[in-house]
Amino acid sequence: MIVRIDKGELSIAKKVRVADTFLGRAIGLMFSDSLGEYDGLLIQPTNAIHTFFMKYNLDIIFLNRNNEVVSVVREMKPWRHTKLYFRAIKVIEMKGGTFPESVKVGDKLNIECIN
Repeated sequence: MIVRIDKGELSIAKKVRVADTFLGRAIGLMFSDSLGEYDGLLIQPTNAIHTFFMKYNLDIIFLNRNNEVVSVVREMKPWRHTKLYFRAIKVIEMKGGTFPESVKVGDKLNIECIN
């Protein structure tokens, strides 16, 4: 499945791969050199991530059930891990430096299937 993520009129990511299986969530973006043709990865369900075996920084957005932003982590370096966000149930990972600065905790994002 591929989704698009928007905040009102602002398109955050036009093409996001979804990782919603055990294997997809376990592997995520590990060992990848880039996101390829995608803008990001939506991992669900999860409320914490790590960047072990990553080759580039990530911007990370934690969302609750209503797709409201619980936390934003910018430019997380490889070989780190986030804390556990008990209110979050999904995470958006994008290449470091690409997530718009205007998106803040409490904002509601629109996640729409495009395939």
